[in-house]
Amino acid sequence: MARTDVPITTLAQNTATADPAGTNIDATNHHVIDTSGVPASRIAIRVTNTTASTKAATVKAGDNPPAGSAGQGDLSVSLTDGSTTPTVKWVTLEAARFMQNDGTINIDIASGMTGKIAVFEIPR
Repeated sequence: MARTDVPITTLAQNTATADPAGTNIDATNHHVIDTSGVPASRIAIRVTNTTASTKAATVKAGDNPPAGSAGQGDLSVSLTDGSTTPTVKWVTLEAARFMQNDGTINIDIASGMTGKIAVFEIPR
């Protein structure tokens, strides 16, 4: 099945931006971020866990090429029990490790995880 797209929210310098809700976690199809036109070094990912147990979001290693450092493997982000207070983690990435050959970044979600995922473009 196709991965669920997570749109990129562009932040502007010297401007307040309302906190977007994000995309519902899809533990069945997982997620993809299309980085077309946005350098991966300017992307921040926010993952929120609302599940009553510890879960993980895994940023998948990229394709070589273009990801020359893909051999370092996946990056697993552990989020503790978020049932009472949602657990939030932020991740920034380097294209050299995580970029797929089609310009996307893939994120897998642990089975049964609920919550939100959002992606932000940090201004220069």
